[in-house]
Formats: sequence, C-alpha cells, structure tokens
Amino acid sequence: MTPRILLSKSKSSAEAYENAIRAAGGEPASAYCPEADLSYDGLILCGGDDVDPARYGQENNGSKDIDAHRDAAEFALIEAYIKAGKPILGICRGHQILNIALGGTLIQDLPAPAGLFHTYDSAKEKERAHPVHAAPGSWFEEIWGSMFAVNSHHHQAVDKLGEGFVAQLWSESGVVEGMVHERLPILCVQFHPERMSLDHRREDTVDGLPIFEKFLQMCGK
Repeated sequence: MTPRILLSKSKSSAEAYENAIRAAGGEPASAYCPEADLSYDGLILCGGDDVDPARYGQENNGSKDIDAHRDAAEFALIEAYIKAGKPILGICRGHQILNIALGGTLIQDLPAPAGLFHTYDSAKEKERAHPVHAAPGSWFEEIWGSMFAVNSHHHQAVDKLGEGFVAQLWSESGVVEGMVHERLPILCVQFHPERMSLDHRREDTVDGLPIFEKFLQMCGK
C-alpha cells in the first residue's frame, strides 16, 4: 500500500517536495498550517522562515520573518505525530523546529566565517554547496560515505540538542546537518534534499532522493 505523507509547508509551492515523495513511492498532500490529521502514514516539516526564539526561551537576536501561526500549527503537528508514534522528516526549518520541540535551542544567526558557507549566494543566484562529515556507522555514511557535499540555504543552526536527538552529520565548521532520534522514528536534515533530486539534481552535491526513500521505508513499517 502506498504510504500517504502529510507535508507542512510555507505559503510558497511544495512541488519539489511532492515530486521527491512520489519518486520515492509515496503519495503527498501538502498544506500551509494543516490540522494534525493522523490518517497519514508520516509527516514532513518543510523549509521556511525562522521559528520564534521565544519558543526556546530566548529574545530575538537575529531571527527573521517569524510566522507565529505556522509555529503553532507545527508544534501541534509534532506533538500529535510523536504521541501516535508516526515517522517525521524535518528539512531545514523542519530540522530546527523538531529540535526546539524536544527541548533544544538554535544559533539564531550564524557568525562569520561559518555563516558565509551556509547562506544563499546572492552573487551567483544559487544555493551554496559544502562538504559534510558523517558519523561512522550512521545511515548517512552507509549511503554517501564519510564525507560528501550538500546544498545550503540557512542562517540559523541547531545549538543545544533536543532530548533524545543524536547528531550524525556535521559541516566543516561543526554545524549539525543531520540528526536521528534515539527512540522515536524521526530523521531530520539541515540541507534541502528536494533541491538535490530529480529535475533539481546538482553536479556539485550528492543525490538527495535517498532521504525520501529512507523516510518512506520508515513510514511503511
């Protein structure tokens, strides 16, 4: 049976996510601020703007374009899907909000020089690409090896890890780029695999589709 996947997205298109899910064998349904509908087999939290730092006990020190309505909807989604034991994939903002939901914090604005490698390259009008290092024995290492390149389009990053999260992927400057949960079926990445897959495949990064294939396997269990 084809896994049905709920995507919580920004107000912009989720076409690249949807295409990646279909290619991996799933049936996507995307919405901005969806209700916590547990009839789906899994949840994907897509990229987007910054989470309100008040959610992790900090004053605003570089967070931008906060959407309180989306924050509220996604915290409710996370709580519902965790309680139901259903798989969750977090991408970019999704990676960050999952960390917050489990008690972690963020670096609100990556300082130079590290931040320069992760933000959008406006001069070239494209996302930057940079190497990441995978933990020995991790799923990331099994698929792509101990070091490989990913895309990057963010100015915030995971700081203190949320309860139960295990970091398994780091950038050259130590930014956490991938995590799994030690008990819950949660996988999250800081980069954008949907923009490294299919029509968005890049020569300077690995293929991002295995992220979606892995998640669909989790949803099919």
